[in-house]
Amino acid sequence: MEELKESLIDIEDSYYDFVSAILNYASKKESRCQAIKDFLNNNPNALSSDVVRFVSMQEDFKEDAAYMKVG
Repeated sequence: MEELKESLIDIEDSYYDFVSAILNYASKKESRCQAIKDFLNNNPNALSSDVVRFVSMQEDFKEDAAYMKVG
């Protein structure tokens, strides 16, 4: 996880909330962590928005999404 954290911090337009959110998502499953590391290795010029887009397109992304109940 430390390797992923460093990679996220090294992104050109990285910011604290971005790094925290991606690490939180990745910490739930090793496969998530590996997928993000692979994405970053294959896309060395990726920006934070590219990573967010990649994560939000993952099949299991909605498992963690919080939905507001509208009454």
